[in-house]
Order: sequence, then structure tokens, then C-alpha cells
Amino acid sequence: MNVLIVESNPDLGRVWKRHLERYGAEVTLVTGQEAAILALYGQEFEIIVLDLVLEKGSALAVADFASYRRPEARVIFVTNTTFFSDGSIFAHSPNACAYVQSATPPEDLAAMVQHYAADR
Repeated sequence: MNVLIVESNPDLGRVWKRHLERYGAEVTLVTGQEAAILALYGQEFEIIVLDLVLEKGSALAVADFASYRRPEARVIFVTNTTFFSDGSIFAHSPNACAYVQSATPPEDLAAMVQHYAADR
């Protein structure tokens, strides 16, 4: 299972990465849009864990590029805001499969990644 994590907070990203690696995932961690696009050019990913509010770039641009370049990849959006809390993210991003808070326990996020990767 190949997973791309796009998270502006490198400490949080590393916590998620470690949990996913314990479940046997191959994980690429990047902190912004440009690095995410480069990763999507070079690798296939089953799941993208994508911070909705990136410090460098746009999460929606990453999701849009992923739907074009890697249409099979599913996106789990994470956020620490209430933006899109009405569920409208699913209308804006056809590859979205989940929307969770950044404070979601890492083991719960890892279980969601496993679930959606197996669903592919």
C-alpha cells in the first residue's frame, strides 16, 4: 500500500507516517503543493492523506491534479478547521473518500487508510 501524506506540520505528518508504516504502508511525506505534484508524477498512490489548509499551495489543486494524474487514488482530507464541515468537499473533489479532523487519533487514521486502500 502506497500512501502520500501532504501535511504542512511536519511533526504531525511524521506521527501519521510512523503509524502507517507500522501497518506495512510505504509512505511519502511532503509539506506542500509543489512537492505533492512532483510525488504524484513519480509514483502511484492508493491513498492520499491531504491537509485541507496547506501553508504552501492549495489542497484542492493537489486533489484536482491527483484526480487527473492518478484517478485511482482516494483522498482522505484532514483539517483543523470547520471549513467544508457541511460535507461539500465531496462535491468539489470526486476522489474524496473521507473528511476528518487533524486531531483524529493516528491509529484511527491508519485504520481508515487501510480500509479505503483495500476498497480499491
